[in-house]
Amino acid sequence: MTVREPPSFSSRLVLEAGLMSLSALAPTAAAPASAAASLILALPKGRILAECGPLLARAGLHPAPDYSDEGSRRLRFPTNEPGLDVVRVRSFDVATFVAFGAAALGICGSDVLMEFDYPEIYAPLDLDIGHCRLVVAAPAGAPEIKAHRLSRVRVASKYPNVTRRHFARQGIQAEIVQLSGAMELAPGLGLAPLIVDLVQTGATLAANGLVEVETIAHVSSRLIVNRMALKTRPELIGHWIERFRAALGGEEER
Repeated sequence: MTVREPPSFSSRLVLEAGLMSLSALAPTAAAPASAAASLILALPKGRILAECGPLLARAGLHPAPDYSDEGSRRLRFPTNEPGLDVVRVRSFDVATFVAFGAAALGICGSDVLMEFDYPEIYAPLDLDIGHCRLVVAAPAGAPEIKAHRLSRVRVASKYPNVTRRHFARQGIQAEIVQLSGAMELAPGLGLAPLIVDLVQTGATLAANGLVEVETIAHVSSRLIVNRMALKTRPELIGHWIERFRAALGGEEER
């Protein structure tokens, strides 16, 4: 029979140190619970952010005052609701934050939803703000665009997917010159004879010698939610959907 010697004092120290190191690497119960308790609402920078203010107030949601200050370097802001923060991102990025689960909810233009068409996003409410039009525009006085006479056209836009689909429905192959802004310069500088862009009043088009050729879609902002978040936390996400629904009816949450 073999008798095993108990581990030496130094061996026990090595073993205990190893166990302590492993326990330090293990996740604590508190951290995941805390993360799971918080919701993120993604808001778009720019013009729509100002229009969001009254709607958020009617929903009883009051972010830190500097959330609407475009000069603030903060991007994440606490609210009067301990379980919900807002983040301020580029309007085109709101849908991406929600689709990939970085934010459970967002306020996003229907133009962005058309462009990206994320299956992970559910858009339950039209918020009746951010109204504008997605249009095709061309230089004033240019020959009239006749769809049936064209087989191929070059178009400057930040909406490559929407633009291709729009012209494809007319049997036209669209070559897209993708720009992030200053679309109105493209025809005058020979970059592309047509542009596809958002228009609210048409003043910017007119100031740059352009006119609307056709309207692709009427645009407004929507409340969007991540489908997985809605599936895993239906009561909480559903609660916020209903609060925004009530806000659309003019009822202020207390």
